Amino acid sequence: MEAIGARLAPLLHPGDRVFFSGDLGAGKTTLIRGILRALGYTGPVKSPTFTLVESYTVAALELYHFDLYRLEEPEELEAIGIRDYMDGCGVCLVEWPERGKQMLGVPDVEVVITITDDGRGLRLSGRTDRGQQMLAGL
Repeated sequence: MEAIGARLAPLLHPGDRVFFSGDLGAGKTTLIRGILRALGYTGPVKSPTFTLVESYTVAALELYHFDLYRLEEPEELEAIGIRDYMDGCGVCLVEWPERGKQMLGVPDVEVVITITDDGRGLRLSGRTDRGQQMLAGL
């Protein structure tokens, strides 16, 4: 997962939205840790399950790591100022996007991780022209 994150990292630009779906323990946070490490971040990377969002400034990028697992209603995102985060200035990395779907809009890239007998399955889909450009860079 970290290696995939490292391959995605150099493709990210301000305004990109990448959504990560998968069961608990599938590797969503690990993949995001790989992105941050590849960009040069050396501090701890934990899932913001209780705070909903962690912000990182690294490699001249503002990255916002969301974990919406504990979100009860999508409207709760208004209270944390979701529109400000999604304004196109930072990179939004969202775990459990299905819990806030109505408030998040369309991702550029959707990453779906499945747990298999052999390890992990990974499906990346470009949902916008920008997302398709990103995946072409892989």
